[in-house]
Amino acid sequence: MRVNSKKISRFLQAAASMVLLGFLYFYSRPQAQTQVLEFGMFTGSNWEVENADVFVIIDRAIQRFEKNHPGIEVHYTSGIEKKDYSEWCAKRILEGNMPDVFMVLDTDFNQYCSLGIMQELNSFMETDPDFQNKDIFRTAMEIGKGREDIQYALPYEVVPTMLFVNKTLLRQEGIEMPKKDWTWDDFMEICQKVTKDTDGDGRIDQFGTYNYTWQDAMYTSGGSAFDSETQNVDFSNQYMIESLKFMKDLLALNQGENVTQEDFDAGKVAFMPLTFAEYRTYKTYPYKIKKYSNFQWDCTTFPGRTKGDNISKVDALLLGINQDSTEKGLAWEFLKELVCDYESQLDIFRYSQGVSVLESVARSDEAASIIQKDMDKEEQVISGDLLCDVIEHGTITPKFYQYETYEQMISLANTAITEMFEKNSNIESSMKIFQREIRKYLNQ
Repeated sequence: MRVNSKKISRFLQAAASMVLLGFLYFYSRPQAQTQVLEFGMFTGSNWEVENADVFVIIDRAIQRFEKNHPGIEVHYTSGIEKKDYSEWCAKRILEGNMPDVFMVLDTDFNQYCSLGIMQELNSFMETDPDFQNKDIFRTAMEIGKGREDIQYALPYEVVPTMLFVNKTLLRQEGIEMPKKDWTWDDFMEICQKVTKDTDGDGRIDQFGTYNYTWQDAMYTSGGSAFDSETQNVDFSNQYMIESLKFMKDLLALNQGENVTQEDFDAGKVAFMPLTFAEYRTYKTYPYKIKKYSNFQWDCTTFPGRTKGDNISKVDALLLGINQDSTEKGLAWEFLKELVCDYESQLDIFRYSQGVSVLESVARSDEAASIIQKDMDKEEQVISGDLLCDVIEHGTITPKFYQYETYEQMISLANTAITEMFEKNSNIESSMKIFQREIRKYLNQ
């Protein structure tokens, strides 16, 4: 068969033209652009303890997120310290350029809610089948709620306050570890037994408790001086009066001696409240070498005025979404990566000092193993059951419209209560006078 050279030539020319047009189309068409999601964060710990690994958690979460979301990059500004973070955010707000997702300090939460800075999250939570509200500690979720039950932020890391116990001292005095439903009467009885002069110099040198405050007593009294719903404050109610009477009796055991941190470190104090973050930092090198050497300790719930009032404060670091973000869908997905992903939340135990907001992680064997590494081998790790129980039944900072107002009230109360104890004034009349002063302050 004879080959037609002209047909072949025309075919090759047409093919070459098609290839050329293909190249021209490919290189001239708009190329897919990488989408950037910005995350706002500060360096260090939210809990006033040392932490150099905060970026490890975030970097690992970003790596997983970007792998599951091709074409998306998450950026953040490093080196912002917590003390400068509010100012950094304020500047970004004025510029109209807040990050898509950002950490929210408790001092800023109420203001951000009132200014409309944060996107409400209820609609995302209700329509996303992958989000399970029940997986997150209820108390932690409450911290991220504004008025009318609107969820403005999700908890990222939670820290409860617990009561730590010098087991060695109790053992020496023939006292068993208190049960988790113990009462003020039980607490007082133990403190009375351990408070004594051990060296015979006529001065008390072994004590029941250090740094137990009127707020700790108030939380466990069955009531409070603060009502977030009505925005009312009452320092003269029966719960406050009973709390202060209990505190006065505890202080009287010390016979005027000033109990210090050094006394606890030396093994001379039975009980001391600590946040979980302080506990983990306190127990690790080099703090353990400097402070902790001659006694074993454990932790338990706070004693309640009655059984069941064994409540303590729970704090959380929150994450929110910028109301003006143009990538709210992606922002929600990244928020879930940080809050709801098992590995991200297990990293809270690995690289931070807090507790995961997911109950399944907090109760896990992996979390227990990580905490155990900070302990001496013969010591029992804080059980996941106790940790979860303290968090789930804890109380949170009252939500007053102005956080500064609440902080100022606490400061004024500290001064008034300290003066009342020093002067041995009548508690009922002193609190009535103080209540009038607080009313004047709030009405200014």
